[in-house]
Amino acid sequence: MVNCSLLTVKMIPAQYSSEETKSPFLDWRKTSIIGKIIGLLSNWQSSSYLLGYQEIIATIFICLVIIAAPFTNNTLLGVILLASGLFWALLTISEVKTNQITAIHLWIFAYWLISVIATAFSPLKSEALSGLVKFTLYLLFFALATRVFRHPKLLSWVTTFYLLISLIVSAYGVRQQFIGVKPLATWNDPTSPLADATRVYSYLGNPNLLGSYLIPAVAFSVAALILWQTLPQKIFAGFALTINIACIYFTGSRGSWLALLATGIVFLLAFKFWWNEYLSPFWRKWLIPIAIGSFLALIGVGSIFSETLRLRILSLFSGRGDSSNNFRINVWTSAFKMFQDYPLTGIGPGNEVFNKIYPHYMQTKFTALSAYSIFLEITLETGLIGIMCFLGVIIATFQRGIRLIQNLKPKNDQQAIRVIASLAAITGLAIQGLFDTVWYRPQVNTLWWLCIAIVASFPAFNSKSE
Repeated sequence: MVNCSLLTVKMIPAQYSSEETKSPFLDWRKTSIIGKIIGLLSNWQSSSYLLGYQEIIATIFICLVIIAAPFTNNTLLGVILLASGLFWALLTISEVKTNQITAIHLWIFAYWLISVIATAFSPLKSEALSGLVKFTLYLLFFALATRVFRHPKLLSWVTTFYLLISLIVSAYGVRQQFIGVKPLATWNDPTSPLADATRVYSYLGNPNLLGSYLIPAVAFSVAALILWQTLPQKIFAGFALTINIACIYFTGSRGSWLALLATGIVFLLAFKFWWNEYLSPFWRKWLIPIAIGSFLALIGVGSIFSETLRLRILSLFSGRGDSSNNFRINVWTSAFKMFQDYPLTGIGPGNEVFNKIYPHYMQTKFTALSAYSIFLEITLETGLIGIMCFLGVIIATFQRGIRLIQNLKPKNDQQAIRVIASLAAITGLAIQGLFDTVWYRPQVNTLWWLCIAIVASFPAFNSKSE
């Protein structure tokens, strides 16, 4: 699908050149002891054979993370993330030019700092330190991906590689739907007519996790369908899109279905803006209402013929009448009581801290490994300051992404489609995260930071806008 000549990558022009945002942070970095470490080995870089292929090596690390995520245990994935982080550190202390710093980087740095503070004030410091280390590895992965994605060809390779891996995962999930598979946990309400319904989980062992993992795959499949030029490539992209959507449906994950809907809405709005001048006045006015109406009609017809779809949709509005809803509401109630005791800096990052503190607040028979909402979980772990920083990351990402799309449109630069896909995937993952915490699993968390890295890697066309 993509021309993968290793000999030509070294000569890829840095289209996404090093551009700095003027900020007090940069001034501090130039004068501080830590800041002076950056570029300390710059003379060695020019003579190093290894660093002559730094983009290729960094891309390999990212691809190793992508291939390991759905198929291996978290320990091995952690080792790969650690190696990736160490390589990023090597590149940073040997770089000749400073990479661009965006508002996204600054908000992420603030989010990491409050996580450090939350660890220091945590009632369980050793467990919180373990969570902080894991969180830091994800951020180092983001930093390495940001460097790689400055090169559009490398970005194309990585997203294509992810699509290939996700196709394997989703194809196996679809196979499970037809051959049947036993649940590994009590995912279905035992009193529901769907108690014996099949919910696929592929290699990931959890249908909610599988659905979340495939949301970015759907987004990048749509992007590939537009960007890839040859007919075989477009057929492959269309096939991947179909299989990924089918597998998400077969997970029976309501959160993933809502995420898929949110992803589609972002694409609809962005594409209307991108191709607006090619639309007739009628379609400019009615495209979105007709598209949304057609989708709702399709869901209505599907609900008539599919009992599974009908009951799962109705369960969204049944409140405590659904056992899954009732469980989450009870966990949220207990989690809010935890927050009242640790409002400012939280209990500290990581699920180990939550698992030890939550039993003191939980309602009888409602044990939980997380708060079942990433936004509530982040608030618990890092307090009000932490959730504000996390929301700052999301807002800064969308502000930058929208500016990039606006700036790329006059040039008809198709790289904007990748930005749109990234924003769509981020939206989908965030929507599912409202009701679940699979975002914290490395299979999904790495994809979240990868999507943010895509937006952060593009050049700032107007430095003042940062």
